[in-house]
Amino acid sequence: MSSCKTLLDALRAGSHDQALAALYALDGGQDSLGRARDRACHVVQSFLEAFSPAEDAPAALFSGPGRTEIGGNHTDHQHGRVLCGSVDLDMLACAAPNGKSVIRIQSEGYPALEIGLDDLRPRKEEENTSAALVRGVAAKVQELGYPLSGFDAYAVSTVLSGSGLSSSAAYETLVGNIFNHFCCKGGLDPVTIAKIGQYAENVYFGKPCGLMDQMGSSVGGAVFIDFNDPANPVVERVGYDFSQSGHALCIVDTASSHGDLTDDYAAVTREMGAVAAHFGKAVLRDVPLKDFHAAVPALRSKCGDRAVLRAMHFYSDDRRAAQEAGALKQGNFEAFLNMVNASGRSSSQCLQNTWSIHDPKQQAIPLALTVGEHLLDGMGAIRVHGGGFAGTIQAWVPEEYLTVFKNGIEELFGPDKCHVLHIRPQGGCVVAE
Repeated sequence: MSSCKTLLDALRAGSHDQALAALYALDGGQDSLGRARDRACHVVQSFLEAFSPAEDAPAALFSGPGRTEIGGNHTDHQHGRVLCGSVDLDMLACAAPNGKSVIRIQSEGYPALEIGLDDLRPRKEEENTSAALVRGVAAKVQELGYPLSGFDAYAVSTVLSGSGLSSSAAYETLVGNIFNHFCCKGGLDPVTIAKIGQYAENVYFGKPCGLMDQMGSSVGGAVFIDFNDPANPVVERVGYDFSQSGHALCIVDTASSHGDLTDDYAAVTREMGAVAAHFGKAVLRDVPLKDFHAAVPALRSKCGDRAVLRAMHFYSDDRRAAQEAGALKQGNFEAFLNMVNASGRSSSQCLQNTWSIHDPKQQAIPLALTVGEHLLDGMGAIRVHGGGFAGTIQAWVPEEYLTVFKNGIEELFGPDKCHVLHIRPQGGCVVAE
């Protein structure tokens, strides 16, 4: 394993260019490869300046990618099926053991954090902070029987905040991989690292999230997940090369705020749960579709039409996520696009998560979907991305339409609001050591 100085020299010499090119879907162009190399060197150099490690400290470079939801919108919390994937925006960190019983992390642009390993109990005052995530990951790794040791890390991020790309899962995956490398000797597989991240977010951070975000970040590539048994989800990598599809993946930032949307998100879970409760079940996955259809008249009266529509969305998008994965495995990208469009229509019409009833004047997502659909002119696919109500949309744009689509979207929402991404094969990983 390299020291920091040796790692930096190797990066500057281009010894890790192949790994960087694979990570960021670079086509060999010297400009883009140079930027990736410069970023990696910046991280290692910044680590050296921030922590002054011992000359023989074994350093390594780690990556935790953002993730995009591809299929299955609001299905995971009902023990449904989803299709997601890691993207080429990531958190990149240089880390090295520090010989102490403390974790020190400096994320560029943010205050440094320090977590002592002698007391890993949850702390109320740390809820909704990065410190809670680090403490939670450490606690779970220790609970799994691995001896903890301290390390220092310097991190930078290109994962867009509030974009639905899940910066929290990227951070959890990054930290989990650092622990795995320095404390577990590589004993944690990507699925276990994802579960550790979810534990940290649920128990320490205070957010009752599902496991899709962490799986999408940790496992890598396109991933199909069945949450019928949430404690033991079925995880399947979908072997499709998106670079051969002739389409670009675009995430459009509508510049609308995620603030004060907690009630909107909670209402989706609450209303689907109310429909399930009618049948004496906790989640819709346990309610047979035929039983649901037979009870729709009674459910309208008991739960309301919106709850019924949201349940209808669950059943259709749960099924569709599996069909999308199947289409990709068969190489039928046209069928995949048709189902993405169908998912988008279901989210708009049934799930109703494209705008908030608490702020009806703000309808940036419906506006983006309408303008985007016009720009696509019947080609590609478009849908709300992630939780919805505000934030981002996702579009699969034919490469020959990309310039027109990007220019049209950014004319409406502003420069750099249309982000062209790639599904990257690697999840959380050690980039160089």
